[in-house]
Amino acid sequence: MAVIHHTTLTPTKLELLTSWLPSRPWYSGGVSEPRLTKAGGFRLDDPRGEVGIEFMVVTDDSATHPAGYLVPLTYRGAPLDGAEHALIGTMEHGVLGRRWAYDGCHDPVLLDRLSALIEGRAQAQKQSVSDTPDPEIARSYTGGGLAPADLTATATDDREGTDLPAPPGMALRLHRVLRPAPDDASLLPPEAVGHVAGSWDTPDGARARGLFVVLHA
Repeated sequence: MAVIHHTTLTPTKLELLTSWLPSRPWYSGGVSEPRLTKAGGFRLDDPRGEVGIEFMVVTDDSATHPAGYLVPLTYRGAPLDGAEHALIGTMEHGVLGRRWAYDGCHDPVLLDRLSALIEGRAQAQKQSVSDTPDPEIARSYTGGGLAPADLTATATDDREGTDLPAPPGMALRLHRVLRPAPDDASLLPPEAVGHVAGSWDTPDGARARGLFVVLHA
């Protein structure tokens, strides 16, 4: 179980993301600096208690049309070997000291826990409360036991999302650019065998819901 420390972070997560997001192919903001707001998300627990895992939703209202983005993050107490390309930045944590923040799509611990969530072996946790499940996060899986993914494979970004390492014969898609939907099933493609969905706050104060991750057969 991860323990949430209510303390200082320097720089903050949003400050790190303000510098990093414009470098991503799926970022659709304008020419000005992003204006980010934390709008939702959830956590997953690392059974070893070593890696912090957060799926953060941020909204950006710097362009004509505000956008919501899903940013999986991992926080480590030391650099992750071979993941220099995925490093978002470092922060000084008021309790834990220096933390290395990574794009979690390239972190094998996050990928393992995401598969466990889809399959139902892990439970989504609230972002800011210790040991508290998040009832807004829905997941499904209609197959048998998931074979382990090849975690040496590379996550690949495009203009809408990220293709993650997946079990043999499957494709795992993370939706970076979030699209509100009337219900979880309305956006699921027919070949989907699993998914994760959740809710977030929009810049106009409304509450939206949509797909975060889809597992395709």
